[in-house]
Amino acid sequence: MRKTLIAALAATLALPALADEVTLRGVTAFAGGTTFSRPFEAFVERVNETGAGVVQIEYVGGPEAVPTFELGNAVSAGIVDIANNTTAFYTNLVPIGDALHLATNTVQDQRANGCFDLIDRIHQEQMNVKYLARTGDNIQFHLYLTKPIDSPDLSGLTIRTTPVYRAFFETLGATLVRTAPGEVYTSLERGTIDGYGWPVQGVLDLGWDEQTKYRVDPGFYQVDVNFLVNLDTWNGLSAEARAVLDAAALWTEARNADNVAINAEEEVKQAEAGIETITFDETVSAE
Repeated sequence: MRKTLIAALAATLALPALADEVTLRGVTAFAGGTTFSRPFEAFVERVNETGAGVVQIEYVGGPEAVPTFELGNAVSAGIVDIANNTTAFYTNLVPIGDALHLATNTVQDQRANGCFDLIDRIHQEQMNVKYLARTGDNIQFHLYLTKPIDSPDLSGLTIRTTPVYRAFFETLGATLVRTAPGEVYTSLERGTIDGYGWPVQGVLDLGWDEQTKYRVDPGFYQVDVNFLVNLDTWNGLSAEARAVLDAAALWTEARNADNVAINAEEEVKQAEAGIETITFDETVSAE
């Protein structure tokens, strides 16, 4: 009888540990399964594997769940617990976030030199989010076009843009249009835009290669796609749950090193898809 009571008591005491598991709602700003959602999706799987009984992430989806340009507000307000987003889509909340695109070092370098902590503090103060991780290292942006150019002059061309390269394209004379990624294909097909800015990766994922004729080299700036956790949610997590998320974040960031090889593969695939390369050297670019 005594052994039965002890077993029952042990089972009762074990219940709170199960009940303490926290589930976070996660949303990505990009279409699910595409280049800039895949690292987040892998992160979610990693957390759910290593955080069983502690913390889990319910992957809600992408722009179909929360529109691209509204995700920043959603995670800031706690409607979403964790978001995969780029500063280009929430510049209204963290204006200095645009500076991240100018980085020439890795996220590991920034963690070591204190820059990462500064970026985190700014996000906490201005956006009410914990800056948990960054993907996109070693990936540059490019200009893609439906018609050729013979100089870095975009006068007369309408280019899809985001805050990332708005000033750059504007300086080159382009007429700018801001659209969500999901609207680019239709805009190209209808001829309402002559091109767009986008990283070297992901063009084929989105089917844009069907409407794209040229990529302009060299690339410029550096991609940042960030994992943001609502700050109230973060502060409410146990130390154990935070440790799971931090470990998964570092694991994800380590995979940024693969981007160098992936970039080369993407360039080959673009060429095979019929996208020609227009290259300007420093002499032409300076004219």
